[in-house]
Amino acid sequence: MKDSFSKRNGFHSTQESEITIREDAPEELRGYLVQLSYECGFKPSDLRAILCKALKKQPDSNNWSEFPNVDWEVNNLLQECKWYKVYDVIERIQTDLGQHNYNPDTYEHFHTELNDYFVENGIGWKLADGLVEIRGPESFEVIVKSARETESEYGHVTAGKELHEAIGDLSRRPSPDPTGAIQHAMASLECVAREVTGDVKANLGDILKRHNTIIPPPLDQAVAKAWGYASENGRHIREGREPSFNEAELIVGLCASLGNYLIKSAQADAPD
Repeated sequence: MKDSFSKRNGFHSTQESEITIREDAPEELRGYLVQLSYECGFKPSDLRAILCKALKKQPDSNNWSEFPNVDWEVNNLLQECKWYKVYDVIERIQTDLGQHNYNPDTYEHFHTELNDYFVENGIGWKLADGLVEIRGPESFEVIVKSARETESEYGHVTAGKELHEAIGDLSRRPSPDPTGAIQHAMASLECVAREVTGDVKANLGDILKRHNTIIPPPLDQAVAKAWGYASENGRHIREGREPSFNEAELIVGLCASLGNYLIKSAQADAPD
């Protein structure tokens, strides 16, 4: 698909807005989703079929003309559904674009344009590999992306899976699972620490005590305290003390960053 005037002439720059929307799908997003889908080649009846499957609704047999009847039905279905169902619909549209004979560029166009919309409008979600998952501030995104790439490159499969699960727990709709995110994030870091030290049966707390040079002081003390926090709030939850989303996001970012550091440090120290 052709680039817009602003992109062709170098005026386009997606400005990141502060994330203010997670447990919502604003009216404007719902309207934009319809317009973007039409832009990608969907007819109103195509979009209605996807919506009815996602929302478990029956299409109105009295609506047969694409415009205005089916288009009205599409917009009405999307405007009235629960917020998290909108993101279910987004996933189904992206899947449909990948499976059917649309213009090959439309899959990427839908992905890129929708993610740009999320960033510009402070919506804390993103499309990644066909799924809608949590989006943090730019710094969080850079850290997690780098950690995933490093774990994949150096074969830390289990650690990568645990980090993926942590992101999945933060991405749960309609309610995230901060406790699960903390558990999986710390498990990811623990897997990396075991691999790089060869201490394959120890927990992270013991590894930090036995191998006190893997993280330079006084940062090692901060990591030990984070481990203690995660143990209390992720593994051994006190009654009435469930960690917040922001706390879980902090721990996930911290574990991703530390895992990335440990792997790269071990590779740098390895003999040629």
